[in-house]
Amino acid sequence: MYRYKNDGYVRGYSESFKLQVLDELSNANHSKRQVGLLYGIQHRTINEWIKKYNRKDLMNTRVLVQTDDELTRIKPCKRSSNS
Repeated sequence: MYRYKNDGYVRGYSESFKLQVLDELSNANHSKRQVGLLYGIQHRTINEWIKKYNRKDLMNTRVLVQTDDELTRIKPCKRSSNS
């Protein structure tokens, strides 16, 4: 669906489509970028939907390591070979 705004157009997405994209992100081993390319959506838009639906489990997180002890307790990040 397209809406016109400021001499351009803005894409609109249904609620079910947004939830489908978030489900795809949580169920598959794909990054936001990969899901965005699959559906033709910017990763910023996906981040907005994550915030809107309070899906903090899908947000990227950063860990601040301050001591050597903390470094030994952190689990290594899983990275796919496609990244």
